[in-house]
Amino acid sequence: MSIYRQFCSETTDENGNIKNFELDIPKNFNFGYDVVDQIAKNTPNKKALVWCNTENEERIFTFADISKYSNKMANVFDVSGIRKGDRVMVILKRHYEYWFTAIALHKIGAVMIPATHMLTVTDLIYRINTSKVKAIICTSQNEVPDKILSALKQTDIKPKLWCVQADIGGFENLTEETEKSADTFPRVQTSANDPMILYFTSGTTGYPKGVIHDYTYPLAHIVTAKYWQHAEDNGLHFTVAETGWAKASWGKIYGQWLIGSAVMVYDFDNFDPKQLTNIINKYKVTSFCAPPTVYRYLARKGIPDMPSLKHASTAGEMLSPEVFRKFTERTGLCLCEGYGQTETALLMANFDEKNAVAGSMGMPSPFYNIELRGKNGEAVQSGEIGEVVIIPKKNDKQSGIFISYLDNEEQYKYVWRDGVYHTGDAAYKDENGRFWFHGRFDDIIKTGGFRVGPYEIENVLSEHPAVAECSVIGVPDTLRGQAIKAVIRLNKDKSPTKELELEIKEYCNHRLAEYKWIRLIEFVEEMPKTISGKIQKTVLRNQNN
Repeated sequence: MSIYRQFCSETTDENGNIKNFELDIPKNFNFGYDVVDQIAKNTPNKKALVWCNTENEERIFTFADISKYSNKMANVFDVSGIRKGDRVMVILKRHYEYWFTAIALHKIGAVMIPATHMLTVTDLIYRINTSKVKAIICTSQNEVPDKILSALKQTDIKPKLWCVQADIGGFENLTEETEKSADTFPRVQTSANDPMILYFTSGTTGYPKGVIHDYTYPLAHIVTAKYWQHAEDNGLHFTVAETGWAKASWGKIYGQWLIGSAVMVYDFDNFDPKQLTNIINKYKVTSFCAPPTVYRYLARKGIPDMPSLKHASTAGEMLSPEVFRKFTERTGLCLCEGYGQTETALLMANFDEKNAVAGSMGMPSPFYNIELRGKNGEAVQSGEIGEVVIIPKKNDKQSGIFISYLDNEEQYKYVWRDGVYHTGDAAYKDENGRFWFHGRFDDIIKTGGFRVGPYEIENVLSEHPAVAECSVIGVPDTLRGQAIKAVIRLNKDKSPTKELELEIKEYCNHRLAEYKWIRLIEFVEEMPKTISGKIQKTVLRNQNN
């Protein structure tokens, strides 16, 4: 029996769809001891991690292995003075050491700060200064050690430095130290309410915010893994995400291991859709989750047979109906979209594969009370646009929702105003109870007395064969208040011309209500993006004001 059942009660309908879900959290719950070590004790040979890389190297780890190596690494950290509450930055890409490191830090009670190897020196300076890290653990690749050393020269912080699988000047070799350390580690007393992980948001509207989750966070991802991603006990789940982002917590460790599924990890730098499908087939992946970009590439390049795959899901941006249709026709699987934030666990999803609808956020997770509310906190009617808010359940501390912003109590109080959590995301609900994303409230365009969400226009734009990327914004307009403008990066085989501009306008406006018509188009070589690859609408708006 999967270990997750020890920590929750759940109710499903006759089709296995989740109807009610509640957690029963021990006061000292710690994922490292109570999940990893417990599985290792009960079923030591149960597969936990299947890892391979572009050099055709392969490693397969059982839960006994994860328990042992996390203990050895915890001893290294403990001897070096890393203690409960200390903040430790982890930049390990998709290296298998990430999983040892994460569990080791959880066992110690340290606060892990996952970060991407793509950070610049300036990015690192900001994160190091704001989080006051006690240690940094990093890859030897992509000049990451050099960038860390350059950043530290411009701060007053003097953290302990480790690097894996290499001897790098200024860094201890964590791989060597781990091999030499003891493989048992006495339990450190932690509380379920202690801070466990700190993620920096992608910073689409300003400086990245530090989002802190406690030790109950992994349990909130039971719903993520079991009922959205359909990870299976003794299955193999593959989420395409780098460990520096919160999506890794959603798809590469917590919920999957609680369910009893092994995690597939492909350690790569350059995205190759064909290689991803080769991995799925070689290792017989049973469930797969990737951003819409991956599915778009597959739809364009050709979707191969993937006979082992039982379920596919996606999140992060809107999925076009055409990609949805092609994937379903080719594989027989519906793409199940999901919605949540760095600050939360999964909030909504297409849980029922048979009734999944392209572009819909799906239904609210039964773990949360979710409503749409207007500007003054009033409930909105079906079909009306409102803000997605979470209303706390009685006697439930709302596991999976962050416990604070780093050094920003004012911002935390603002998003929790009026006793509810404000996501800042706009949506509407249709007559069937499905939710549809309308955009960030900051992004909504007010034109000619209408409120227009950019995402539905972008969805139409992305269907045009010449469009590689696009973003829709509102720009000042004397007649309408704001006019709708499309910023477009063309495919490499296309060049910007007046004729193409008119063609794209006609293509889109023919498919849109008149008040949503694109009035202006700008072709660009590159889009302004965050480190995580999200288009920065704030930058585009500032350039057009």
